Amino acid sequence: MKVKVIPVLEDNYMYLVIEERTREAVAVDVAVPKRLLEIVGRERVSLTTVLTTHHHWDHARGNAELARLLPGLVVLGADERICALTRRLAHGEELRFGAIHVRCLLTPGHTLGHMSYFLWEEECPDPPAVFSGDALSVAGCGSRLEGTVQQMYQSLVETLGTLPPETVFCGHEHTLGNLEFAQKVEPYNDHVKAKLSWAKRDEDDVPTVPATLGEELLYNPFLRVAEESVRKFTGKVAPADVLDVLCRERASFERAAEPLQPQARALLALQWGLLSTPRQK
Repeated sequence: MKVKVIPVLEDNYMYLVIEERTREAVAVDVAVPKRLLEIVGRERVSLTTVLTTHHHWDHARGNAELARLLPGLVVLGADERICALTRRLAHGEELRFGAIHVRCLLTPGHTLGHMSYFLWEEECPDPPAVFSGDALSVAGCGSRLEGTVQQMYQSLVETLGTLPPETVFCGHEHTLGNLEFAQKVEPYNDHVKAKLSWAKRDEDDVPTVPATLGEELLYNPFLRVAEESVRKFTGKVAPADVLDVLCRERASFERAAEPLQPQARALLALQWGLLSTPRQK
């Protein structure tokens, strides 16, 4: 399995997952279809399916045009509001693309119909991957727009947080702001300090994904709601209450990072071995 990371818009990522034996490809969160098709043509693969995490325009707006350009394309997701949806998925449903297994994980919170996708191959030394959309990003998570805080807690901690620690995951390019907030929550957390120092490296055009879930458990406050230091920051004890305060505090937190340079990043469409040894942090 090979994964292409494709930066688009201001801070989004699209992904192209390639089954290297059959040359079948699956796209995740199509926002700019023509850019995706450039990569498909360059890789000489057959794009058969789109996996959409949720209905928001920056994750699904390209579905209709892509379906028009590729008759027979299958567009999958868990929300009827997803543009050009051909079939609605259920929580726990499993798909297969050649040797690639996909488990569909309903992760409500950002939206009620948010679906994350857990991918793996049998008897493969490389770690699995989860495409988490806006449910989880490096050192943070998407804002809670629909549903209850208890649902969001279950999505983050009980669903995504219990996947194998070596699982690689991806989201928006919000890493720097997320880590600055994490440092506010846990100013004495050495893992936060180290990751923030790494994120501030002089490589503005290089995405900060992937990360592993094992790493996230060390510095992502939204996965650390049971930690005493995070509870102390929020003044709450119950995990869902801690998460609720974190979400409200994050919403009011002003990001101090410099503006992104989307045009330079969007030209990269970097190919990374997401399922090989993680990059040094």
